[in-house]
Amino acid sequence: MDKIWLKSYPANVPAEIDPDQYGSLVQLLEESFKKFATRNAYVCMDKFLTYAELDQYSKRMAAWLQSRGLSKGARVAVMMPNVLQYPIAIAAILRAGYTVVNVNPLYTPRELEHQLTDSGSEAIIVLENFAHTLEQVLAKTPVKHIVVASMGELLGGLKGAIVNFVVRNVKKMVPAFSLPNAVRFKDVLAQGEKMTFNPVKASATDVAFLQYTGGTTGVSKGATLTHRNVIANVLQSEAWSQPALIKAPVVEQVVIVCALPLYHIFALTCCAMWGMRVGALNIMIPNPRDIGGFIKELCKYKINMLPAVNTLYNALLNHPDFAKVDFSGLKISNGGGMATQQAVNDKWKKATGTCIIEGYGLSETSPVATCNRSDLTEFTGHIGMPVPSTDVAILDDDGKPVALGQSGEIAIRGPQVMAGYWNRPDETAKVMTADGFFKSGDVGIMDEHGFVKIVDRKKDMILVSGFNVYPNELEEVIAKHPGVLECACVGVPDEHSGEAVKVFVVRKDPTLTVEQLMAYCKQEFTGYKKPKYIEFRSELPKTNVGKILRRVLRDEKPAA
Repeated sequence: MDKIWLKSYPANVPAEIDPDQYGSLVQLLEESFKKFATRNAYVCMDKFLTYAELDQYSKRMAAWLQSRGLSKGARVAVMMPNVLQYPIAIAAILRAGYTVVNVNPLYTPRELEHQLTDSGSEAIIVLENFAHTLEQVLAKTPVKHIVVASMGELLGGLKGAIVNFVVRNVKKMVPAFSLPNAVRFKDVLAQGEKMTFNPVKASATDVAFLQYTGGTTGVSKGATLTHRNVIANVLQSEAWSQPALIKAPVVEQVVIVCALPLYHIFALTCCAMWGMRVGALNIMIPNPRDIGGFIKELCKYKINMLPAVNTLYNALLNHPDFAKVDFSGLKISNGGGMATQQAVNDKWKKATGTCIIEGYGLSETSPVATCNRSDLTEFTGHIGMPVPSTDVAILDDDGKPVALGQSGEIAIRGPQVMAGYWNRPDETAKVMTADGFFKSGDVGIMDEHGFVKIVDRKKDMILVSGFNVYPNELEEVIAKHPGVLECACVGVPDEHSGEAVKVFVVRKDPTLTVEQLMAYCKQEFTGYKKPKYIEFRSELPKTNVGKILRRVLRDEKPAA
């Protein structure tokens, strides 16, 4: 395959990386713990965590997990926002020889039950704010060991106590829960200190992470990411960022804003894992929706790198305190998860001096597959070119490559492509070609320089603020409402989130109201999946065999 994009590479970016440079992510992490021992690795709410402390705490937690008798490869779920316990938990699980299952803490009981059961998770580390959700489904899952963390416990002394008091009693952010066998995170660290940690030899093909993604069947599936997959993407991201990072003034330690949630693959690889590989400091933002609070944190540091989605850039730009942030050290603004809008980029560049560097990837590709040059000075509107060691092909419906400039399905091959979907060989077979390409479900065009542009989606997936929403899942659950005869979900343009969910419903019960159905959806779906609009219809457009035509509904012109 002719890699035409290599001619467009910056001079100091290699065509290939060596994904076998490390035998496992554990080796990569332990190297960083020693090399950068005295540096700060993470900061959250003004509390710093050094690389040496991360080493020490994760080793204690790993020893504790091993003492539970879990066998090698056991799945351990992590259900937390961006708090200091998150990187400790990830490092501990990997060092103990287990697999990390990242869980969105805002999941509803139904969504959580599916993920814990499907992954076979035997243990979970959960922030107490979300423990009530776990309590509701625990009996129906394989989970036997529970570690409960709190917002304040690692912040130290009086400050930690005050934060916990405010979170629990003033803001009332911790609904009552009862998990009698749970152990507190800080007690795990204390107990683990007295235990023996047995280093486990992880191999490159062992499963490091299960990243859950929606499915064409409506069932969320775990993308199986091996140690080698993630190592490859960390090294690819590191190589790709060099042209921006070596520009004067060169900084000794890169400061990254970790505002995207670590349970999302973009932040996991590009903030946490890449950050630890290069000895960076990650600023942890537990709640990026609190834009005022987020900006207050940004004002405390000279930041060098900010990965975000279009909606977050836009929200920052439109906040009255935005002008207070010092962006003089900003070298890279990464855009991913959803399309970056030209207007947002132009405002961002004017305010900060940097372009938003748009890239593209999926949970199945760990995630980065293509990206614009990191030293870009003008917005391009495309998703860039394949990163090192990556092939991208544009395929027709028969799986054959199309001519340059022709549209087809974007397919990706490289060391960052997942090993398959967890326990779903049938679903894996649908997306992998015989020669190792992963079919993305996105329709794109490649030009003569190797730059790729997305033009459409083959799947009916809806993209809300960078999160995938799959109509099948929503339709299946909404159709269970006793007042619903049938329904169809589509994505409609939304100036804030890129797309919003709209549901068309044919009622079985003519008295059913939009408010009643919205309340039902709130109970069943996490925030980004909830419909923004519900419209009742007497019938839905269908094919002659009775299949609902979502595209017809999506293409309807809004009423004037």
